[in-house]
Amino acid sequence: MKGIYTIGLLILSNIFMTLAWYGHLKFKEMKWFGTLPLVIVILLSWGIALFEYFFQVPANRIGFKENGGPFSLVELKVIQEVITLLVFTIFTTLAFKNESLKTNHFIGFTFLILAVYFIFKK
Repeated sequence: MKGIYTIGLLILSNIFMTLAWYGHLKFKEMKWFGTLPLVIVILLSWGIALFEYFFQVPANRIGFKENGGPFSLVELKVIQEVITLLVFTIFTTLAFKNESLKTNHFIGFTFLILAVYFIFKK
């Protein structure tokens, strides 16, 4: 059950992270947002990223083996990276219609899935 909680919290964390890191590129299309100075955009992104930490830190605490969770530190990091790529891919395809996934992207994702396999192989 701790593994499911960990993965769920990591998904939520990465949604906020993706919005903080890349959302401003889409938000700039809004008239009021497009005129904001960069420092304000940075502060708004930082405010969104704060919510990332509300989910990321508990996910790592719950999921880490030394805290009674099911995952090693390396496993947690690999899970987080794969979730990041999945969330980013979904966000990009939904929010940025001019971006498209190509064969090389799918090949790269395949290698990442293989990385997960080898990291979790006992």
